[in-house]
Amino acid sequence: MAAEIVNSPSGNGHLGDSGPESAPGEPFDPAFALHRGGKLSVQTTVPVRDKDDLSLAYTPGVAKVCSAIAEHPDLVHDYTWKSQVVAVVTDGTAVLGLGDIGPEASLPVMEGKAILFKQFGGVDAVPIALATTDTDEIIETVVRMSPSFGGVNLEDISAPRCFEIERRLQERLDIPVFHDDQHGTAIVTLAALRNAAKLTGRSIGDLRAVISGAGAAGVAIAKFLLEAGLGDVAVADRKGIVSADREDLTPVKRELAELTNKAGLTGSLESALAGADVFIGVSGGTVPEEAVATMAPGAFIFAMANPNPEIHPDVAHKYAAVVATGRSDFPNQINNVLAFPGIFAGALQVRASRITEGMKIAAADALADVVGDALAADCVIPSPFDERVAPAVTAAVAAAARAEGVARR
Repeated sequence: MAAEIVNSPSGNGHLGDSGPESAPGEPFDPAFALHRGGKLSVQTTVPVRDKDDLSLAYTPGVAKVCSAIAEHPDLVHDYTWKSQVVAVVTDGTAVLGLGDIGPEASLPVMEGKAILFKQFGGVDAVPIALATTDTDEIIETVVRMSPSFGGVNLEDISAPRCFEIERRLQERLDIPVFHDDQHGTAIVTLAALRNAAKLTGRSIGDLRAVISGAGAAGVAIAKFLLEAGLGDVAVADRKGIVSADREDLTPVKRELAELTNKAGLTGSLESALAGADVFIGVSGGTVPEEAVATMAPGAFIFAMANPNPEIHPDVAHKYAAVVATGRSDFPNQINNVLAFPGIFAGALQVRASRITEGMKIAAADALADVVGDALAADCVIPSPFDERVAPAVTAAVAAAARAEGVARR
């Protein structure tokens, strides 16, 4: 590999450093100061000090390597950065809690994602914001770029297009394609749920869950938890429980209705909470306290909307044995950064052709195991800064890839 993406000290050595350090008309804001000039740069990993170095790094030396790769294409993994770098791809249509803000406005988030890849998994990542929201155009663009990358992380692409984009890309590419908003959230949720059940002497097969939100994260969490053995789950969107009797369901929600809600619940989210063991919020909005109070004793509440959880922890603690949020200022943060760096690191390590369900379950189990003897109501998931997390997830994912036959080394 001749270059790597590195975190960039804000405002150092960048062209165009003269921008404001606040929003127009606003007082100084440290967020603007930190982002000035961007958060990434490219750094070489080989010296170019003289003509001998130059002749090796570029012409004529590089021609030998190019010819070898042309004759033996798999050598691209050994003699370029391909097997160590991920494309972070978005169209800017579902960015954080901001919604459809466009590709340019999404770039600070994509740069941040690349930093997290490097910081927590040692994986280089390149932000790519596309100026199209057309499903076919996105797929064709990523396919054409794919020779440069060892994996594709789809980010902040709105549902339901995100499901089709991921599926069709994985069908056409022989490198991992992973929509983190779906699977990263689901993996960390399963890890936290496993430990919450363990803490209270239950199995996840004993639990009935209610998910608020039928977008990318809600759909993926429901499917993944059922795959992992959850007893039952009902998913609610703005119109109530996703159930087979509804006539307004999209194809994705129709499939979801067939897989979920064994209890046959209909009506509102609030009515479904009566007697439920688990609440998982990935939607925003607010759940009334009187509905929370109807949940089963010893319930788990994972209210993950940011910045305002669907159920505030102060309310949740009145009724739940374990409370988690998506925020860093409360215990038990359900944070995707616990999953995606190690998942890609493990997949790239063995040159996996895809990320399978088994690899995702292995990642969740490894993440849950990191907690170990520290397991407590306020510690069912490790901190993103726990240095054991990424190595544990990486090793588990690599082993699972080999076991499932998708590893190529």
